[in-house]
Amino acid sequence: MTGETWVPTACTLPTAEQPLRVAEFDVLFATAVRPAERTGPTTLLVHLPADAVSTIRDLVARETACCSFFSFDVRATHSGTDVLVRVPEQHVAVLDALSERAESARANTAP
Repeated sequence: MTGETWVPTACTLPTAEQPLRVAEFDVLFATAVRPAERTGPTTLLVHLPADAVSTIRDLVARETACCSFFSFDVRATHSGTDVLVRVPEQHVAVLDALSERAESARANTAP
């Protein structure tokens, strides 16, 4: 990871743009309708509102383009939109940091 963010060194996004991308994830995570769930060592399930689906799809497409090791499965549910994030074992530390960031962003907006 680079600097104080969860951005992995394998990321091809220019360094100057990385804090902006992290901020985009923070904004999205702040809208989570339930806590993120670690469904396995290499998977994280994030529960987001239904009206965020276009934002989610745009962000995960751009993230996959620069960090190809990420896999995102976006699915509509009865309560919103679920995003299952997967990484290979060698990137579990990145998923750990992403999970912490998701919970932090959500906690900072909880009533």
